[in-house]
This record gives sequence, C-alpha cells and structure tokens, in this order.
Amino acid sequence: MDMQGSRQLAVTQQQAWDALNDPAVLKACIPGCDKVEATGENQYAIAMALKIGPVSAKFTGKITLSEINPPASYKLSFDGQGGVAGFGKGSAEVNLTPNDDGCELAYTVHASVGGKVAQLGQRLIDGAAKSMAEDFFKRFDGEMQRQHPESYAAKMVMGEVETETPAPAQKPGIPVWVWVVGAAVLALAAWLGS
Repeated sequence: MDMQGSRQLAVTQQQAWDALNDPAVLKACIPGCDKVEATGENQYAIAMALKIGPVSAKFTGKITLSEINPPASYKLSFDGQGGVAGFGKGSAEVNLTPNDDGCELAYTVHASVGGKVAQLGQRLIDGAAKSMAEDFFKRFDGEMQRQHPESYAAKMVMGEVETETPAPAQKPGIPVWVWVVGAAVLALAAWLGS
C-alpha cells in the first residue's frame, strides 16, 4: 500500500516541527492511540486500537526515526503486530516546507500488511487510511489553533481556515506528522494485514 498527501498549515515551519515533536499531542491527535513513549534514541513504542470495516483489534509496534533534518524533514520506519488481526511494516518520508501562508506538510508512506485486514479489500483499506489521516489533521489543526491563535486569526479574517474544536491542551516532544503517517499507517497496516 502506498499513500501520499499534503496539508497546508497556518503556523510556521518551526512551530509545526515543535508541535509534531510532542508525544502528548501525538497521542491526542492520532485516532485510537493509547500510548506513545520513547524506548531509545529516535525509537518509540506505540499502542493503538483500530477498526476497519468488521475487523477491530489492538496493535503494538515500534517506530524508528532517521535522516532527521530539523525543522524540515525526516524518515521513519515502522513495524507493528495486531495479533490475529495481522501485521504491518513500512516506511514514511515527511517534509515541512515554509511558504507565504505558513508551511506545507507533505508525506509519502509505503506499507505492507498481512492477516485478516488484508482480506478486507484495498478499497476499504484505502478509505480507512484516508479517513484516519483526515481525522488526524483535523485534530492537529485544532491543536495548532489552540497553541497559535494569532496565526489562525489572520487566516480566519480572510476566510481561509475552517474552525475546528480545539484538542485538549498538550505538552511539547515527537513529530506528530511522523506519527500520524507512521503510527496511523502502522496501525492501519496492522489492521489491513490482519
């Protein structure tokens, strides 16, 4: 499974990078995420609960970051297990590019899955992955609005930003976009592979 996309953020590249490096923000913004914790240098353990079509499961996995180039980009690899539901493995590349409106977050994910989820069909899996990514970005946008209201105020005056319900307050840690892409895809991959 391959997935790519991008999202315009009203905040600066540095502000986005800082927020995306906050485990609390990640846990709050990634759908179904129960745990995100450091296990070593640039390595994290994650636990998630996912539901794709008729299949529901909890999976655990690890994410490793590499080629870290703050505040612009990095790569991550992920490996997750969802018990009888299946497994997922893959990698993701994430880039933050500054522009006149703030910055753009772009990602490309490559994943392979196995197990029950893989039997659900590519269409259902792709739809679930897209929905999960959109949910994450809505939550992340809400958190950015809460942390940097001044950046969004200017956009709202111009009618360029949709108002979202802010996410709970968070503390600063790990790139959210990496987790969204990595964790969500990892979780998805584990589900799809089930």
